[in-house]
Amino acid sequence: MKYELKDEYIELYKLIKVLDLVDSGAEAKMIIADGHVRRNGEVELRKRAKIIRGDVIEIADVTIEVI
Repeated sequence: MKYELKDEYIELYKLIKVLDLVDSGAEAKMIIADGHVRRNGEVELRKRAKIIRGDVIEIADVTIEVI
């Protein structure tokens, strides 16, 4: 899946919410805190990590390319 970035960056939990991978921002924050999200191959625990163009986010079997 590809996500086209409109601004300089998007916060990680907002990206997950915008793509409807979760029902709420709180749920997005929970899966990040539980270590289920990888950013460029490494576990990302910062809910407000600034996701920029070129980042690859993995959540379970979903891969998101930020363009």
